[in-house]
Amino acid sequence: MPRPEVGPGQIVVFTDVMCGWATVALHHLYRARAQAGLDDRVTFDHRLFLLEDVNQMALNTKVIEGEKPVVGQLVQELEFKPWQRDPSEYPVTSLLANEAVQAAKAQSAHAAEHLDMALRLAFWRDSRCISMRHEILDVADACPDVDTDALAEALDDGRARAGMMHAYHAHRDDIQGSPHFFFADGYDVHNPGVEMHQVGESGAGFLVLDSHDPSVYDELIDRAAATLT
Repeated sequence: MPRPEVGPGQIVVFTDVMCGWATVALHHLYRARAQAGLDDRVTFDHRLFLLEDVNQMALNTKVIEGEKPVVGQLVQELEFKPWQRDPSEYPVTSLLANEAVQAAKAQSAHAAEHLDMALRLAFWRDSRCISMRHEILDVADACPDVDTDALAEALDDGRARAGMMHAYHAHRDDIQGSPHFFFADGYDVHNPGVEMHQVGESGAGFLVLDSHDPSVYDELIDRAAATLT
């Protein structure tokens, strides 16, 4: 299967809104882009890498909550917290939330970016069940770039679902994991700047962070900017 098409100044990222490692990378990349004065020139194209399908299991506290202390230390300013609500309210699927990000892309790249990060923080920081339509739309209401009424219509008629799933299935086997970034110059990288390993089984053991190199995010923004015409 061919690589995803990437335009000049664009970064294509395959991820899931429930992925903590992608949240870390995107937060640092957005900050690096802002510091370089490239907010209006370097854009992100969010694509789906559906973790619940890849792993053939519901999203659950055993795996995700075990990652939070490891992931959260890399973005302390985002204030990740353990799940604060009843366990029965835990989001077991991210499909509709990911679909909302894809639907927001029809409004603008920045609308998709802002909704994507807002949904991530709604889960990782605020313990909101982003599996649910009303929670997703309430999160969207707080995103100035997102037209919530248009988003609701798109979710209700499913216009973003087919394209999202087609791209996911077309590239699923070529993606190393969430997040996986692709650039217009042909470069790609999975989970940049992070080295880690798992001790024991996922959900039963624990993750160990070996290293985190924040300088890589500036380099990736520079790489994307170099492809601008």
